[in-house]
Amino acid sequence: MLSTRNTILRHLRVRVFPTQDVNALNRLSRQLCTFKSTSHDQIMTQVIGLVKKFDKIDATKVTEAADFQKDLCLDSLDRVELVMAFEQEFSIEIPDEKADRLTCCADVAKYIISEAQQKNIENS
Repeated sequence: MLSTRNTILRHLRVRVFPTQDVNALNRLSRQLCTFKSTSHDQIMTQVIGLVKKFDKIDATKVTEAADFQKDLCLDSLDRVELVMAFEQEFSIEIPDEKADRLTCCADVAKYIISEAQQKNIENS
């Protein structure tokens, strides 16, 4: 991630900031960090919203860290349905071995973000 950020800043320094205005680069760096945080928050909100809509879950118990099996009482079939809902909502495919490791909303959000970053790197 740091190397990607440095590449972006190096590109902007050459193209946008020919005088290498350090203050402008610092402002841009803070904006990039804020965007990443907002993106994570948006994804987390979407994930929690999806889990709350799942008919077999008490929506009041859903938090970032609530364990799907232990805290929300989902069995393996329920978790498969939930993974399918995540796949449909975020247009991704979650392999079974990865899906087994997704135990809470925070895990799902991290996985979605890491997949998006991986796709961005591959497309670069």
